[in-house]
Amino acid sequence: MHGYGREVILGVGGGIAAYKSCDLLRRLQDRGFAVTVVPTPSSLNFVGAATWEALSGRSVTTSVFEDVHEVKHVSLAKKANSILIAPATADLIARIASGRADDLLTNCVLASESPIMIVPAMHPAMWKDPATVANVQTLRERGFHVIEPDTGALTSGDTGVGRFPETSRILEEFEKVANLSSDLKGLRVLVSAGGTREAIDPVRYIGNRSSGKQGYAVARAALKRGAKVTLVTANSQEADIDGVEMIHVESADQMFSQMQAHFSKSTIVVMAAAVADSKPSSSAHEKIKKSDLVSIDLIPNVDIIATLAAEKKSGQIVIAFAAETSLDRQEATRKMKAKSADILYLNNVSEGAIFNSEKTSGEIFLSDGSISIIHEESKDTLADILLDKALGQLG
Repeated sequence: MHGYGREVILGVGGGIAAYKSCDLLRRLQDRGFAVTVVPTPSSLNFVGAATWEALSGRSVTTSVFEDVHEVKHVSLAKKANSILIAPATADLIARIASGRADDLLTNCVLASESPIMIVPAMHPAMWKDPATVANVQTLRERGFHVIEPDTGALTSGDTGVGRFPETSRILEEFEKVANLSSDLKGLRVLVSAGGTREAIDPVRYIGNRSSGKQGYAVARAALKRGAKVTLVTANSQEADIDGVEMIHVESADQMFSQMQAHFSKSTIVVMAAAVADSKPSSSAHEKIKKSDLVSIDLIPNVDIIATLAAEKKSGQIVIAFAAETSLDRQEATRKMKAKSADILYLNNVSEGAIFNSEKTSGEIFLSDGSISIIHEESKDTLADILLDKALGQLG
């Protein structure tokens, strides 16, 4: 996985400190992490699966034998950019150190190649026991990041080393371990997605084939890199993104109104939506009879990106998209200038390519005249490449 990712497995061991990880989960989400909770079976005695599902918004399983066809331990491990295990009991540490794989969490640990941080919490005598000391040493030698527990009062009434650390300390250490790129932290990113629909009557409309997948990919990538993200989306079937301000619209006029409202406070603006060039000069309030629907008078829609980009200030970057049925570089350069865009992504949508696909191919044009060719990449990868280019333009 690349270092931009904020996709995290939160492993929860079977100790009383499991309840404190509920707050840890919320604070991870506040920092733009997408969290899948993988509790050990014994930890469910302290915090139930329903709590983790409600807090994370994701399904929770503890067994390798649930949803076997998904090969959960492999798919979760591949998807996660990092694993945070908090709390880790003496037993869980021992099982990981010996390479056991007797529940979903320990399977994920073995299947993962991402950074793993372990937050121990146990009685001081258990922490100082030679077996635990040796297991922790083994894990550190293998590249695991095992942090020292805090000193303080414990559930048993005793005091000593073994207390679950404060959430702020765990987060501070985890962000170092996770090899994150928070290069958009503090920046506002405004994205449009989907395809607008222009009403002919209450039943019919003029629209296009855009799925919204690329715009959503840009919004997810910007969120993972620490940005505050607003996504203005038109008629997409994609699910809302947790942590992104979602604004749903239908027509070009509605999209323009929302983009205009958020444009001036945004550092990077990505116009990935497919906006209808024209709309009916008037929309009928009742369904037009089939025999009367022989022609439609059209008037042009506002060119959203050109209108907004004409107002851009220093320190603002505008990324435009052009969907063409041929890769005409001259036309792409003309469009880029006409729209006052800093970056333009030209993709070839002939024969229905790109629309609703997980992959994309095309060419990225920069204002300095340079061109980058994109060969069959995922839309998520293109999203990060475009954000990299925007940061390059910002300097």
